[in-house]
Amino acid sequence: MKTRKLLSDWNAPCIQALMRQIEGQSKATLANWALDFAERELLALWVRRVVPEDPRPQQALALAHDWLAGRIRLGPAKAAILACHAAARERAADPTAQAAARAIGQCAATIHAPRHSIGLALYGALALAYDEFGAASPWALLERCAAGHCARMLDALRAVSVADEPNPAAIRWPG
Repeated sequence: MKTRKLLSDWNAPCIQALMRQIEGQSKATLANWALDFAERELLALWVRRVVPEDPRPQQALALAHDWLAGRIRLGPAKAAILACHAAARERAADPTAQAAARAIGQCAATIHAPRHSIGLALYGALALAYDEFGAASPWALLERCAAGHCARMLDALRAVSVADEPNPAAIRWPG
């Protein structure tokens, strides 16, 4: 059975709710939310499933934080993000680790394009569902589980959201 690499229903209520919340926030708020959630939930999943000798996802997160803090230029952070995506491609045999690395790369990429923050849900919620139930589980079960994780992501974003954000990120969604 071929596993799916991401949640792809852009009309799913959990994805729509996240998109609406994302649209009203600044690039910095979105980047910090995505990076924090990825570090807290997805990085541990990556480390547990992949031998710790592959630090590319950790490096992508660290350099994204460094860029946000003004300690480095964007170039090194972008290189680390691309390396994280390469780590994901190399984990095709482990859909959980692959989805986690893809989500981490998308979260880190939020520093230069806020639209990437939705990758936390599209890849990250699926990684967490795969981790809970296994990638071979029925898709309906995985989707329900992922929707629960999306709801937690939305709660985390709402907790850090700025009411009436004066500088919301300009986001154009696909479609």
